[in-house]
Amino acid sequence: MQERLKGIHSFGLAPGRRLSNRYVVGDLLGRGWEGEVYHVTEIATGIERAAKLFFPERNLHNRAVRFYARKLHKLRDCPLLIPYHTQDAFQFRGCRVTFLVSEYVHGRLLPDFLARQKGRRLDPFEALHLLYPLVHGLEYIHAAGEYHGDLHSENIMLRREGLGFHVKLLDFYHWGKMTAEHVQDDLRSAIRIFYDAIGGPKRYAGQPQWVKDVCCGLKHSLIRKKFRTARHLRSFLEHLDRDP
Repeated sequence: MQERLKGIHSFGLAPGRRLSNRYVVGDLLGRGWEGEVYHVTEIATGIERAAKLFFPERNLHNRAVRFYARKLHKLRDCPLLIPYHTQDAFQFRGCRVTFLVSEYVHGRLLPDFLARQKGRRLDPFEALHLLYPLVHGLEYIHAAGEYHGDLHSENIMLRREGLGFHVKLLDFYHWGKMTAEHVQDDLRSAIRIFYDAIGGPKRYAGQPQWVKDVCCGLKHSLIRKKFRTARHLRSFLEHLDRDP
């Protein structure tokens, strides 16, 4: 059994496959250390959902599932996170694989979204409207004594909504008690997402000063000194002077 568990690092489910005879698999939405997220449709109702399938070796005794479900429930009012509904299981290569079912959010993963933009990047003002909801959501998560721990572009789903974006996180990783360093890691990750979204190192030198004031050259010591908490970063963004 242990050998079978260690051999599962990807499910590669084909569209149309059924899970526990209750859901029909659609597209793969994302992949992380713990498992994969698929777009699924509930057979009985036709309602679209998202299903996170956990790699068995990363979910021994369903520990990861319980952890993940409880965290999502605790943070259910956080605007960044997708509400959790229930859990189920199916057989894969002779192993029982547990999955969590959540609401399905329409949008695109950030890398795919950027690939469709002119120059494969966002205007700095647009990127600011991506960064702000990320920071606002992190402020909520940190205030609850939690942290994200694995914030990157591949687990961000977004769609345009008015002047800004509707932003959701597909994944959530955290196994220990929150520390100041965990907070800083989350903030640095959010700033790095902003930095990459506007073109990364190739475009940074030509960015306006307000962008550089936010990014701090990605220097950890400067970010730590300037933005001790998500609240400090959120307040800074709200009072930015974007004049040349």
